[in-house]
Amino acid sequence: MQDKSSITRNPLLPERYSDDLFICDITDAIPKDDMGSMEHPIFSLSTKPDTRIREYNHNDINITVTPSSSGLATIHDKDILIYCISQLIAKLNDGQEAKRTLHLTAHDLLVTTNRTTDGRGYEQLIAAFDRLSGTRIKTNLKAGGEEITEGFGLIDSWRVVRQTKSGRMSEIRVNLSDWIFNAVHAREVLTLSREYFRLRRPLDRRMYELARKHCGRKTEWKISLDLLRKKCGSGSTSKEFKRLVKKVVQDDAANNHFPDYRIRLLERGNGEEDQVIFQSRGSIPAISGKETAAVIPELDPDTYHDARLECPGWDVRELERQWRGWLAMSDAQPPRNVNAAFIGFCRNWYSRRGQP
Repeated sequence: MQDKSSITRNPLLPERYSDDLFICDITDAIPKDDMGSMEHPIFSLSTKPDTRIREYNHNDINITVTPSSSGLATIHDKDILIYCISQLIAKLNDGQEAKRTLHLTAHDLLVTTNRTTDGRGYEQLIAAFDRLSGTRIKTNLKAGGEEITEGFGLIDSWRVVRQTKSGRMSEIRVNLSDWIFNAVHAREVLTLSREYFRLRRPLDRRMYELARKHCGRKTEWKISLDLLRKKCGSGSTSKEFKRLVKKVVQDDAANNHFPDYRIRLLERGNGEEDQVIFQSRGSIPAISGKETAAVIPELDPDTYHDARLECPGWDVRELERQWRGWLAMSDAQPPRNVNAAFIGFCRNWYSRRGQP
């Protein structure tokens, strides 16, 4: 009889939706993730309810994550936040105002994140919202230039606004936390591969986030296995975690399933730390800030006048430099209307900072 543990399972979920025009319309916003949660282990990797309080300390960053009775928010629950962040960044890039409260179509959210749209898919969405709103964080993380020292939730609240006759939700209202919303306005986000939503295992998703954050556009990034375990927030022993990482490495060697990066495990021995090495596949071009800035067209002269009206007392040329730098850092596509986008940036800047 075949051992169940030896059965090979595809590390990628099936691509559930065809690339037709309708799907392209609703998945137009490029997936974006906030850098704070990419850097630190906030989400649970467990597939079972995780009710342990998580403490994380690294480089003067202290995080306490406390679950609700439903358990910690999981890495798969994070799909909802990624979807919300992506929608807001798309609005900002288009020169529109981004608001903390989002009105979402449940079906579009499910399709974009490659989830099923049957009854179970909607039930899982409700459970994910419960965990996201119930998970509480106390931290000294910085987002949008501000240091958060009080406790907060990943989302402040959510509500099903409308339901279909069949009982399925059709529209959801989500109120994001200050932490997430500030990160969006500060452009503290990075682009994710759409293949992220096809990664089956929680560990694969977490490792990809870390690679995207730390390797980024570089050719290679190395991290010790022990530090990787810490950054993943894994509750496994060192031995078990090494086995799990080996499985990811073996699957990637066989299937090339890991987005944007190849993975290797360097086993050193002789008391030296094992290392995990992420190498760029070249799918994310190495673009410097100067090259990115060149892609964004020059602003109209009248735009600088309007920007000074929006930001009295501020040096609008310096604001433009920071704006272009943040676009480069977040891998954002050039806005369709660069003048409106910059004016919107200045308006948000002044609303948050006031007079210099």
